[in-house]
Amino acid sequence: MTSRSLTTLARLAGICSLALSGALVLTPAAQAQDKKLTVAYIAPSLDISYWQWVGYGVKTKAAELGMNYVEYTSENSPAKQMDNIRTAVTKGVDAIVIGPVNSTGTPPVLAFLKDKKVPIAFAGIGPQAGQTDYVSAVTANNYDTGKAQGSFVCKLAKERGGNKVGMLSLPQDRENAQKYLKGATESFKADGCDLVQMLQTRGLTVNEAVAQANDLLTAHPDVKAIYGMYDEAGTGAAKALQTRNLVGKVAVVTADGSPTTIKLLREGAIQGIFLQEAGGQGIDATEQVYNALKGKPTKKELALVMPLVTSETITDPAVQATVKRVYPPSAGAY
Repeated sequence: MTSRSLTTLARLAGICSLALSGALVLTPAAQAQDKKLTVAYIAPSLDISYWQWVGYGVKTKAAELGMNYVEYTSENSPAKQMDNIRTAVTKGVDAIVIGPVNSTGTPPVLAFLKDKKVPIAFAGIGPQAGQTDYVSAVTANNYDTGKAQGSFVCKLAKERGGNKVGMLSLPQDRENAQKYLKGATESFKADGCDLVQMLQTRGLTVNEAVAQANDLLTAHPDVKAIYGMYDEAGTGAAKALQTRNLVGKVAVVTADGSPTTIKLLREGAIQGIFLQEAGGQGIDATEQVYNALKGKPTKKELALVMPLVTSETITDPAVQATVKRVYPPSAGAY
């Protein structure tokens, strides 16, 4: 074979090679499209059932969207929370859903993720006021709920012959707790009730809430209703009333909802629950960061309605549908 023929064959082989490689190598856009995305859920503490249920929502929605799911717990430490953020980004997660330890510790988290171009959505607790570098904050309508719960608590107190109420509060360094309190105090003032004492939780445990409810009732024996700002507060207050033979004589209204408080509601130990969709917040926050990654529209603020449920309405189909966005079937009965 002549040298000229060999050169021609080499050129043809090169052309074929380029054609084949062009057919096999994906463009960066195609690679990004085919990559399985990963969402990280960062909880303030996985010892608290509420944050487990948010994680259930994130995991469930991630599976539906074809995303990988990983989770971290911050052990109620802002420093650990920041470590978790850095670890997740180093491991290559595409988006983050966070229940922050508190609102005041969120600015460095947001600054870091903005620099790394990783979208973040909040669930349950929003960022510090004035922060904007996030995709979405999926919380409850805390201010409106605070007002509604305050009015309901005041009404129940007056039905029991007084206007003195007590409160078992979330930590007031959280923006949701601040909104609850603002709404509640406005309602107490408008409706003629006195908030005689507010005790803030440190650990969100039932035992702590029992102790605080007993302290409240000892210091203020004329209290006629207790406003619980979180689920364990309602359980703790109900238990304290049971030991004092005061069930029904002092009303208990709480926020959130769980198999425990719904059972107490059915039994009459709790008079009302303002349902907060823990699982639903995880679902919706995951959908928002997924939309951001895909270039779809997102919603900055999603304040989910917290409907009041009583022993008379717990069996309503609409209420049952909401309860099923509060906690997973594995947690207990509805």
